[in-house]
Formats: sequence, structure tokens, C-alpha cells
Amino acid sequence: MVKKSSENQAVKSYKKTGIVAAVVIAVAALGVWGVSALNSDKSASVAEVMEEVSTNAANAENLRIAVIRMDAIQNNAAALKDLRAQKEKYESKLRDELTSEQKALEKEKAEIEKSQDVLSREALQRRVVDYQNKVTKLQRDLTERAQGIEMSYQKALADMQTKHLDPIIEGIIAKKKLSLVIDGRMARIGTDVENLDITNEVVKALDKKVSKAKMETPKSF
Repeated sequence: MVKKSSENQAVKSYKKTGIVAAVVIAVAALGVWGVSALNSDKSASVAEVMEEVSTNAANAENLRIAVIRMDAIQNNAAALKDLRAQKEKYESKLRDELTSEQKALEKEKAEIEKSQDVLSREALQRRVVDYQNKVTKLQRDLTERAQGIEMSYQKALADMQTKHLDPIIEGIIAKKKLSLVIDGRMARIGTDVENLDITNEVVKALDKKVSKAKMETPKSF
């Protein structure tokens, strides 16, 4: 995480479009380029392109590395827990409404079944079609509202990252003079390594900077 682009890959792991998706896109793009390059008669040899590569490399003696666990930050930081609680509140409300609507539809279905011997065929068919339309509308509305919750939550996470988390991580990188920050979920850390994991420091700094956050009201709420 010497460069900001690398740091962004680490801190965006909790986003809907995560690191894996970004890598897949990047690899796909490289794959297309690679095929076109192989098909070109003018492609340079490996020896020729190596002229563009210097012999410089990071010196282990001067390399300063840290590990950050984004899952722990999301679970422990006060503002992020606040956002998660807001999301769960909307989801709970949606589930309650679903239960209520399901009961109403079940009651209507039972009434239709009872009226089969009373209503004419045309009248019964109209009631069945009306019932099916209500079921379809309920499914569509619930899907759209669930998507609205997720969109509001992801936007709030993105705002939190841009306004608060990114500056804190950049500040820690500068203060500790770090050369590289890696995702701790993908690292194997020995028990005798001190000052390597900066997760708790990030959480403490983030809590001091902001303890609450606000989700935008999801669509149709």
C-alpha cells in the first residue's frame, strides 16, 4: 500500500463490488490485451521488453509492513456498527410487512377456494387472476425495497470510507512511514511479530473521528 490505489483495494473489501470482482475485471482486461498481443506480428520479445525494467527492488532492511483486517474494522468500529443496526432495522420492518401481506393473501386464497362452488367460472377466474397479480406485485415490491436497503447501506459505507476511513489509513501510513499495508485476512502472521497489525489503531482512530453515521432512507420506506 505504497500508493493510494493499492490502499483503496484494501479498504474497499467490504463493498458490494469487492476486491475479487475488481481483480476479475482487471484480469479479464489483461487477458483480452494478451490475446491481441500474441496475435500481433510486431510483439517484442521478453528480452527486449526487459530493457524497460530497472534492477531496483525494495530493500528488506528498509521495508516497513503492516497488516489491516477490514472485517474486524467493520464489526468493531462504532459508526459501522451503527450503520449495520440501521440496515437491520429496515430489514426487520420489511420482514414484518411481508408476514402481514402473506397472511392477507393466504386468507384471500382460502376464500377463493371456498367460493369455487358458488361463483361462475368467469367470476372465479377473475378472482384467481386478481389474486395472482397481487402475489406478483408483492414479490416485485419486496425485491425492489430489499435492493433499496442494500443500495442505501452500500452508499453509506462508501461515504464512510471516503470521508473518514481513507484519511485515517493514509495518516497512519504517513506517521509510521509504512511501505506496504496488506489485507490481514490473506496473511499468515507469526505470534512473535510486534507492531504488525494496525487494525485496533484504525478502529480507535475511527471511533474518535466519528461514532455515528446516517443511512439515506431506502426507496419506498
